[in-house]
Amino acid sequence: MRIYTKTGDKGQTSLYDSSRVDKDSIRVECYGTIDELNCSLGFAKNFIDNEEVVNEVNRIQRLLFNVAGELATKDASKFPHRVTEEAVLDLERVIDDFMSRTNNTPQFIIPGSSKASGALHMARTVCRRAERRIITLNREEPLGEILMKYVNRLSDAIYAMARFLESEIVLVDFSRE
Repeated sequence: MRIYTKTGDKGQTSLYDSSRVDKDSIRVECYGTIDELNCSLGFAKNFIDNEEVVNEVNRIQRLLFNVAGELATKDASKFPHRVTEEAVLDLERVIDDFMSRTNNTPQFIIPGSSKASGALHMARTVCRRAERRIITLNREEPLGEILMKYVNRLSDAIYAMARFLESEIVLVDFSRE
């Protein structure tokens, strides 16, 4: 089976609903950044020894295909696997659970005191970039409110897991230069 179609050779690509857009459109940028996030999470798993965190990351990775699919479809009625409010509530559970097992220090921390936490913090920053791009797309073409809420909670969930895996908490001291 060939994976190349040659239909994108002139700078356009097909969306899930078969509509064509430029490869540098904000919509493609959005689902491409979600793909980058999924790969970042997959990379991070290579450093995580905690089975509970690995299971959460696996679950998130599977759902990111729905996020990307929703973003890759202009006509929402043609993509049946939309992100649900239940998925948002599940992320809130993850956030609350992992943050309750940290010291809940409200200050900023220097991320990455272990390979596992550092890799998750990198994924978190990709998630934040995806969110910024999705907000831009939403201004041009309104998206589902639940999708936007999910991506916002997702970066918090990744932060909570990274924070849980920090081997040492180093607080940022703004009084020092």
